[in-house]
Amino acid sequence: MNQTTNAPAPKAGAKQWWGLAVLVTPSTLLFMMLTILFLAAPNMAADLNPSSTQLLWILDIYGFVMAGFLVAMGVLGDRIGKRLLMIIGAILFAGVSIAASLTTSAELMITWRAILGLAAAMMIPATLGLIFVLFADAKQRGVAIGVWAGGISAGVALGPLLSGVLLEGFGWQATFLVAVPIMALVVIGAPLLLPEHKDPNAKIDLFSALLLVGGLLAIIYGVKRFAAQEPAGPSIGLLVAGALVGLWFVIRQLRAEKPLLDVRLFANRTVSGALAVFLLSAAALGGVYSIFTQYLQQVQELSPLQAGLSILPAAAVLIVVSTLSPVFARRFRPGNVIAIGLLTQVVGYILFTQLDAGTGLALVIASFVITYPGVAPSMALTTDLVVSSVPPEKAGGASGLATTANDLGISLGVAVIGSVGIAAYRNQIGGLLPDGLPADAAAAASDSVDGAMATAAELPGALGEQLISAAQEAFTGGLNTAAIVSASIAVLAAIIAATRLRHVRPTGEAQQADESADTTTS
Repeated sequence: MNQTTNAPAPKAGAKQWWGLAVLVTPSTLLFMMLTILFLAAPNMAADLNPSSTQLLWILDIYGFVMAGFLVAMGVLGDRIGKRLLMIIGAILFAGVSIAASLTTSAELMITWRAILGLAAAMMIPATLGLIFVLFADAKQRGVAIGVWAGGISAGVALGPLLSGVLLEGFGWQATFLVAVPIMALVVIGAPLLLPEHKDPNAKIDLFSALLLVGGLLAIIYGVKRFAAQEPAGPSIGLLVAGALVGLWFVIRQLRAEKPLLDVRLFANRTVSGALAVFLLSAAALGGVYSIFTQYLQQVQELSPLQAGLSILPAAAVLIVVSTLSPVFARRFRPGNVIAIGLLTQVVGYILFTQLDAGTGLALVIASFVITYPGVAPSMALTTDLVVSSVPPEKAGGASGLATTANDLGISLGVAVIGSVGIAAYRNQIGGLLPDGLPADAAAAASDSVDGAMATAAELPGALGEQLISAAQEAFTGGLNTAAIVSASIAVLAAIIAATRLRHVRPTGEAQQADESADTTTS
């Protein structure tokens, strides 16, 4: 029996673990920014006076730009240095956050949120890449990646709660300013605690990144135009243009010697199945989540802090289920674990379809507690499923795909399902408006629930109360309709998980098989 002795990988010390804190803290914040404005939307709308479509852009443009540039910025970090790019991204994020907090224009706010997405894309790949540099020992590296992934999940889950706390004491501007001290920590701590790492031979394909973002935004803009009931011709043109740009992107990747995004990975059924499930489940949740947070404030008439605390039980259960999902996956097939979670989510969506303006808060909270944690198994298991199913040299690209699917899914849900909710609101509000309402008030109320509430405050008592009741009923109808769409998407995702991933064995069995093979070969 031949034996080879390999020197053990050096163990990480205190400096490396402190360095991990410098990487995880901004990662948590950057993904928190996907959801932190959900509760702030009514307050922001009162100050910026955006249309309902503009408000959706403010909420979702950050995630689209971050998703579109994640892979490209990962390559740029390899070229100029991961630590350097992360510091540049932190400085840009802090500066733009200050600018956004001072903004009084809806159009300018959309621009700032887009630039924040670009800055986030500079930082996220560097945080994960530097973990591999910091931790040479496989076991320690696994713990570090788990902490990083947990931080991201916590950020998405707790964004609205932090928003509620900030809104109670300050204003929506604080949801941007909270980023400044975190980015200062990165700028100061990164040079002290993190090594630099670069690959001078890395080549960045910026044009492919622009194609990816351009195709996504064209399709989403077309969907939003349909929701706004604007002329169909330009909307269809945008959808076709976006699809063609997307096709151009795929062809370019297939022809490239070193593609920006290795689309051939999708030929692997585990990769394509897991990413499809993750994208769909995140989209189903993201759309309902954004509408639900507004429902708590506009219909249940909770303060931002009360709304944030109402979400806390579901967020706590989400974190618990995320922790337990890998444990279940050791004994049961991961595809089945994910499917059961999604079917549980469907039950929650069905409960959402039964909510009305007079539903008690306890039932509202219970509905979300059932719905929210259902996404946890796909969130917790997808990255490992994707990365473990490809050769080691493709693990970086596969990990990037999983991260992209997360924020892209949430943003797609806000855009598409949010647009469905807006369309349902507009279809219902016309028949509910009280008689004697001035034309300009009717127009404002017909555009959005925020417009209705602002208008109602300026009307005489009885007429204002009637308008509020009409807007609350129509908005709840929009939530009911959005929940039906999300339930359908979650059912599709559960079917894909149960069928497309049924070949994936429990991770405990796979590990035992690997150990057995190692024993045999040695």
